[in-house]
Amino acid sequence: MAINLEIDENLIQEALELGGNRTKRAVVEEALREYVQRRKQLKIIELFGTIEYDDDYDYKQQRQRG
Repeated sequence: MAINLEIDENLIQEALELGGNRTKRAVVEEALREYVQRRKQLKIIELFGTIEYDDDYDYKQQRQRG
């Protein structure tokens, strides 16, 4: 999919240098991957404290062979 964007050239240059990418496209794709990954992490973090668990659950018991 072709998309034309005006992106701050200084920002792109800094990202090229920091990330070691060769092309502007690679910089943008990596930035989008990192953005998506971070948003998924935030959704997981939101779950902390909302999931109930059994305090008496013994995970080691599940490992024992009958």
